[in-house]
Amino acid sequence: MPSIRIPALFASTFMAATLLTGCSSIGFGKNKARSNAEKITAAQAPNMGVNSYLWRASLETLNFMPLAQVDPFGGVIVTDWYASAEAPTERFKANVYILDTNLRADALKASIFKQTQSGGGWQDAAVDADTSRQIENAILTRARQLYIATVDNQ
Repeated sequence: MPSIRIPALFASTFMAATLLTGCSSIGFGKNKARSNAEKITAAQAPNMGVNSYLWRASLETLNFMPLAQVDPFGGVIVTDWYASAEAPTERFKANVYILDTNLRADALKASIFKQTQSGGGWQDAAVDADTSRQIENAILTRARQLYIATVDNQ
């Protein structure tokens, strides 16, 4: 049985780990003067294609609605139709798109759809233009709260 020298084993293990994790995760080719916020965001969700605070805030804000499609890499959240017990003849659906890795207001787009029940079927209805803006503001407010809580804990 051939013997393996420890330095050779260590070197091959290190090289394999470097190749598997990618050069950027150990600092090659990156600006080394990263802010604390960037380090926190990278540490929390290194594999997400979107801002983790906006993602989590979107899910928390829409948690009362059933989810139809969720894509954390593409930044897409699509809910199924939701009708409240107070207004069973109206139902709503939301689409949220997170467009950037930065926590910014223009990195978020929400669309709200409404249907009303009439004659046994559902008909599309107009939604107040301010409704989407209110959902976006609620998500942004929650994302800021999550960010501040994370920074304060560091």
